[in-house]
Amino acid sequence: MQKIQNYICGEWVNGEGVELTAHHAITGEDFAEISSKGIDYERVLAYGREKGGSALRKMTFQERGRMLKALALHLLTKKNDYYKLSAATGATKIDSWIDIEGGIGNLFANASLRRQFPDLPYYVDGEAAPLSKNGTFIGHHIMVPKRGVAIHINAFNFPIWGMLEKIAVNLMAGVPAVVKPSEYTSYLTELMVKDIIASKILPEGSLQLITGLGRGIIDHVNYQDVVTFTGSAATGKILKGHERILEESVPFNLEADSLNASVLGEDAIPGTPEFDLFVKEVTKEITVKAGQKCTAVRRILVPEKLIDDVQNAVAKRLSTTTIGDPSQEGVRMGALATKLQVERVAHNVDLLAKSQELVFGNQEEFSVVGADKNKGAFFSPTLFRNNDPHTNIDCHNIEAFGPVSTIMPYKDIEDAVRITELGKGSLVTSIVTADDKLAREFVVNAAHVNGRILVLNNDCAKESTGHGSPMPLLTHGGPGRAGGGEEMGGKRGVLHYLQRTAIQGHPTTITEITQQYQVGGAQPEANPHVFRQHFEELKVGDTVFTHKHTVTTADIVNFANVSGDNFYAHMDETSLDGTIFEKRVAHGYFLLSKAAGLFVDPKKGPVLLNYGVDSCRFTKPVYPGTTIGVRFTVKEKIDQEKRSEDDIAKGIVKFLVDIYDENNETVGLATILTMVKKLDQSK
Repeated sequence: MQKIQNYICGEWVNGEGVELTAHHAITGEDFAEISSKGIDYERVLAYGREKGGSALRKMTFQERGRMLKALALHLLTKKNDYYKLSAATGATKIDSWIDIEGGIGNLFANASLRRQFPDLPYYVDGEAAPLSKNGTFIGHHIMVPKRGVAIHINAFNFPIWGMLEKIAVNLMAGVPAVVKPSEYTSYLTELMVKDIIASKILPEGSLQLITGLGRGIIDHVNYQDVVTFTGSAATGKILKGHERILEESVPFNLEADSLNASVLGEDAIPGTPEFDLFVKEVTKEITVKAGQKCTAVRRILVPEKLIDDVQNAVAKRLSTTTIGDPSQEGVRMGALATKLQVERVAHNVDLLAKSQELVFGNQEEFSVVGADKNKGAFFSPTLFRNNDPHTNIDCHNIEAFGPVSTIMPYKDIEDAVRITELGKGSLVTSIVTADDKLAREFVVNAAHVNGRILVLNNDCAKESTGHGSPMPLLTHGGPGRAGGGEEMGGKRGVLHYLQRTAIQGHPTTITEITQQYQVGGAQPEANPHVFRQHFEELKVGDTVFTHKHTVTTADIVNFANVSGDNFYAHMDETSLDGTIFEKRVAHGYFLLSKAAGLFVDPKKGPVLLNYGVDSCRFTKPVYPGTTIGVRFTVKEKIDQEKRSEDDIAKGIVKFLVDIYDENNETVGLATILTMVKKLDQSK
């Protein structure tokens, strides 16, 4: 029988004895032994902090992002192996696709975040704060990687996605991970981790794996570590209250299973596309992953007058769902992950049946294709009806973590919000409606008890990812029962693993620390002109002081003719009474255009192109007779990778364009982005 191993301190090791025997969810056969007993977790955490952490912190965000992209590309070449083993968890091909390719997609999405971060190992947060009258003392914020490990304790239902969606974020931040998947499905996680370690794409120590029970894994955490937990609210609360978590003030992110809802809008009557979408979506949420999703729909809210129509339509779709071995043609729903889950779901179904009417599903009489339902972990789709959800509240408190949901009526949209609130906090609620005003009313009033709300209608249905799919660039979590935490969320997720620190000092000093030019800092004159320098040669703060130009009425008229901008303030001096202008004023975009004419060195050089303006504002009116000049300063540099051997090696340089007048007062500010060739074309 296969022995599932742990990867710790740079080697694959077996735990002592056998803590658990894994069973095939379809056949019921024993096929793997799992244990992490005897592991020295103090040593594991120290190894991650020292070995993995030090290597990751030396990498810039750009390098970490490229690392994640390389890992994602590598894992895609191995995906067929994961699909084969995923079947042992009871997953259909669609279920496995969500887990495997959804998880790898998360790596790609987080890799793309590198474009939102500086070319540094740490992050510069927000804008500088002026702290003194003359500008010689300012404040800012930087965020540096925590010098600990991210300990991820994951649920059984997504052994690959659960790992990848978490490590993608902490690795991007520069923090190593210790992953403890559910012991019941850790054999699939182990298979992928073996490929990750063998690839050597990640620095050694940045990923360790505990496949067994993991008893004691958080006994040695410290204040630099971060713990995340996905699973039942009851277990999550126990871990969150661990004395070590409390003593060390360890950040703890809890993402718990919740009683999510889907609401049918009053406009979505039978015969409308939205009615059909709703029936399809809730049925999918009951059957995909056999309902073993933390985001699955547990409460189906429909207008009173439509409850019979919805019940009949959902029951009809469920009756056509073929259950069985996912390798068999036509099977649309597999098994639960384990027989233990069958027992737990059955127990909760019995509890729900005490206060609700069972309208679909019979655990004794359902068919299974290509397998023995008594040996495998199969469970029938189950639908309850609750005619009085305000009184019979078990459906708002008990979650059967399987293919089980309850349909219930609501009187109006306010009542739908109140019923949603009875769940005491959800990861997600969806509303299906073609009425945008109704959607707005529901979303605004239900947002306080939800981490995410999907508005589904026929216009977005073809591209919608659906009720149950959290997206890596959006936050995943929810208040109350859902845990009160946030995972992923694009840049927001990465920042969770960084320590924000306020810094104070002279603008020149803060420029050096942030590697972003701060207004008021030293501006040594560039020699040669910045457009004559390659990417590596440019230094943040280096400045070109341009020749000057006196603005004339002819400039304003000519620019109006070229641009077609004949706004009265530029062209009709008799219309200025009651305005802020003393006389006709130069176009702001003339100033920016003229500034370009002043700062550009026209000869061919390392600058490949100017491709945009990040920010632009005009701070003081410029009238004919005003003399302007430009301070053109290297603001920030961001490295770029070569896309191919033939690609030009280059980087992105942001320049601060400071347009000033004869009184040395700024009249316009902009940040332009340029692509600059590297001196070394091998990189």
